[in-house]
Amino acid sequence: MSECKIFILGQGLAGTCLAWRLFERGIPFRIHDRGFGGSSRIAAGLINPITGKNFEPSWLIQEFHPEAVSFYQKLEELLAAKLWYPLPVLRLSSSEKESRKIAAKLESSHIAPWLSDQAFPGVPTGFHTAVELKGGGRVDTELFISLSHKFFSNKGLTTEQSELPADTTILCQGAEGLVENKLGQHRCAKGEILTVRANWPESHIRIGAGGWLVPIGARTFRIGSTYEWNQLDELPTQPGLERILGLANKLGGPDFEVIAHVAGIRPILRRSQPLIGKNKDGNWIFNALGSKGTLYAPKMATMLSDWILDKKEPLEHFRYTGEDAAC
Repeated sequence: MSECKIFILGQGLAGTCLAWRLFERGIPFRIHDRGFGGSSRIAAGLINPITGKNFEPSWLIQEFHPEAVSFYQKLEELLAAKLWYPLPVLRLSSSEKESRKIAAKLESSHIAPWLSDQAFPGVPTGFHTAVELKGGGRVDTELFISLSHKFFSNKGLTTEQSELPADTTILCQGAEGLVENKLGQHRCAKGEILTVRANWPESHIRIGAGGWLVPIGARTFRIGSTYEWNQLDELPTQPGLERILGLANKLGGPDFEVIAHVAGIRPILRRSQPLIGKNKDGNWIFNALGSKGTLYAPKMATMLSDWILDKKEPLEHFRYTGEDAAC
């Protein structure tokens, strides 16, 4: 791979997954990354099959979930590292109204496949009900990105140049690209995450009270999330800290030690769905992974590589056109 057919700018989840798809096909490329910041490096890597206040499946999860899990498991062998940690999800309801809403959907055909085969034996203090879901888990995104960068660097596929002559340039710049390159009216949101140490159960991902708690091993947990729409920087804040401390008390308990407090910007365009296509300058873009990049990045990378290399256009709802970016 001495030549450079494709230049990838940005190595978060989008750029890294795309680089692996090109590597699998033997396509010459180079990848450049600024080496710091970005939401992918601090992300909890959460995959949750049923999400949101309305207790609905993640968008097209039946299509994206199998490829995502297979992708990370395959790379575990190549990189000799554990990346994918399957964990059941405990969805907690904070009120009787929320409990009724969830209960009304448990028999629906699009929810039932994700329900655990057995009922969760107890409900944590402070919550009304608990529903156990299968198919959840987390990806160690920081390790995935750093090991991938090392692998590609050893193969001579990384570059310190932010511009490089190539047949095709693909911009995978996340929130930085949305704000600076003006792909449309973005909906980027700053999120903050705490890492804590506590003697809490590590058997489940807990979701409720407007946040999540993810065990990451050795009595260590990550907790989020917050949404700040105006102050789009990567600086942790006191209000964010207080918000997540409250979540920690509700989802885990009162006794814990804060280890780290970080912030990042979620890259969001229309409807919080990932997009691929060309911008007004004729460069390809792969962006808008939002808060679910771990789930969507592998298959979207496949779609983009197939589109560029094989002229196989994806369905319209995956394609970036510029005009509908803010819909």
